[in-house]
Amino acid sequence: MRIGVLTSGGDAPGMNAAIRAVVRTAIYYGASVVGIRKGYQGLIEGLVIPMDASSVGGIINRGGTILETARAEDFKRKEVQKKAVENIKKHDIDALIVIGGNGTLKGAIALYKEWGIPLNQVASTIDNDLPGTDVTIGFDTAVNTALEIIDRIRDTAVSFERIFVVEVMGRDRGFIALEVGIAGGAEFIIIPEVPFEFGKLIKKIEDGKRRGKRSCVIVLAEGAGRAEELARRIKEETGLETRGSVVGYAQRGGSPTAKDRILATMLGARAVRLCMEEKFGYLVGIKGGEISATHFNELEGVEKKIDLTLLEIAGILSI
Repeated sequence: MRIGVLTSGGDAPGMNAAIRAVVRTAIYYGASVVGIRKGYQGLIEGLVIPMDASSVGGIINRGGTILETARAEDFKRKEVQKKAVENIKKHDIDALIVIGGNGTLKGAIALYKEWGIPLNQVASTIDNDLPGTDVTIGFDTAVNTALEIIDRIRDTAVSFERIFVVEVMGRDRGFIALEVGIAGGAEFIIIPEVPFEFGKLIKKIEDGKRRGKRSCVIVLAEGAGRAEELARRIKEETGLETRGSVVGYAQRGGSPTAKDRILATMLGARAVRLCMEEKFGYLVGIKGGEISATHFNELEGVEKKIDLTLLEIAGILSI
């Protein structure tokens, strides 16, 4: 069997560990491996390179992806997908393993269902918003990166007795904001899933000030607003010094945590084993602490829901 592997969409710490697992597991089982550079865009352009065990040496600790990635918006079009399929056949790729998140899943489902391409996906996105898995590769690292920054900001907030609005990634879902907010002891967490009540936020700030609180950290998911704009509104309403800070792309980079390296290794190896068993059309993730394979049929039209009880707990503890 000849297996192709690619990384698509936003990069996530641990993608390299997943690539390493795919390549070396495939070789162990007697398969050959090729890498496709730049994700689905590379399939369209035929950017295929041979890979062996040495190709993935020394990458388990590296952030980003050695295969590079891209957001191929044109891949939604049938004529563009056809070019990708032609290149898969041209390079004699018997099975494909794609590593990525929701956008990657849509492309994978199209290739599998509409074009009959044998493939499986490894769940990887810092947003952790992919259905069919409890956690995705890169999420733990992104949370810890943002947490370290928030901890540092808290030091300044206390020293100057200021309010800080810290914006983290999460365009459509607030998984990062929620976990970072809880771990960082934020006074308020704002996520896209819950309507934001500005008056409630102001009351909490003013109540805290009356009780002698010297600082306030508000964690904001990017999909729920902008840090600078919210900071301006808070200052205008309360008269208190307020600053906005954006964590930004730092959350995507950096060396993956041990948790992400192990998860990526396990998911990558399982994806290969599914291919060797000629089982295709699966998202490989983790459920209840066990590695899982969820068929694409169970994922179409499904959105991963956030645990709002955690938000309630965070509100109780931030008095």
